[in-house]
Amino acid sequence: MLADDALPADEAVPPDQGGPADHGDAAALLARWRDDLAAWAIPEHITSAVTESPWVLPAQVFARRADRLSADPSGPSFEQAWAALDPPGSVLDVGSGAGAACLPLIPRATALTAVDSDNRMLGLLADRARARGVRVRCIAGSWPQVAPQVAVADVVTCHHVVYNVPDLGPFISALTDHARRRVVVEAARTHPLTSLNSLWLKFHGLVRPDRPTGADLLAILRSMGLDVEHRYWRRPGEGDYPSFAELVNVTRRRLCLPAGREADVAAALVAEGIDPDRPADLGSSGRDVLTIWWNGSAKN
Repeated sequence: MLADDALPADEAVPPDQGGPADHGDAAALLARWRDDLAAWAIPEHITSAVTESPWVLPAQVFARRADRLSADPSGPSFEQAWAALDPPGSVLDVGSGAGAACLPLIPRATALTAVDSDNRMLGLLADRARARGVRVRCIAGSWPQVAPQVAVADVVTCHHVVYNVPDLGPFISALTDHARRRVVVEAARTHPLTSLNSLWLKFHGLVRPDRPTGADLLAILRSMGLDVEHRYWRRPGEGDYPSFAELVNVTRRRLCLPAGREADVAAALVAEGIDPDRPADLGSSGRDVLTIWWNGSAKN
């Protein structure tokens, strides 16, 4: 049964920016995906003007989200993975972060493996699994480079990772090859940094891209011969940060602005509709979400 906030596929969600994706040749679609992601590079004259990296990974946001979803799991991504774990089976979480995808599955997981390139995130996940009396095998590295080190699982989850993957074909193939029953991918409907586009224009006069999108992802998967199902849905709004000041700081760094501009960023966030009492992350998973699932190909 779908969560209350789930939406029928392709209904009640605005069309993807840039129009429908072309269901053409896989190589052409994959090349476009790679080029679209490359367009998100920040011009050197902007990055060189600040000392802090704009590629901020707010660990506290991922940890809070994992805790929230573990306490009250819901939504199509959880439901599709949960259903595939009947009977109970093993879980592989690729790009696990702090465990938002896999921790809610623990009651039906016979074994749990997590892959992430960030050791901080794996540590947060391991701590949370240990608190539930579960041991998780953590593998630090990038997928699919570490795939040969990873055993197949009954269910493979991968949440909010694909927009960081320029070479998407091998990444998807390795997910499929490692799942006996089902692969469940969750992604934002549009590139997650799109939510910052108006602020880039405001502070730098820079027009940012609006692709790739979830429609492009679906077109690629189908062009690869995968029989995918999908559902667009909307995640309820939550306060991701313990304080508005922390959100302002992270957003300022993402926008390549110096510390002296925090007051300006705070005013801009309020103008964008951010509630200082419930500060939600910009440039992360967003509220408009796409869940995609398909059968795995692993036999052993």
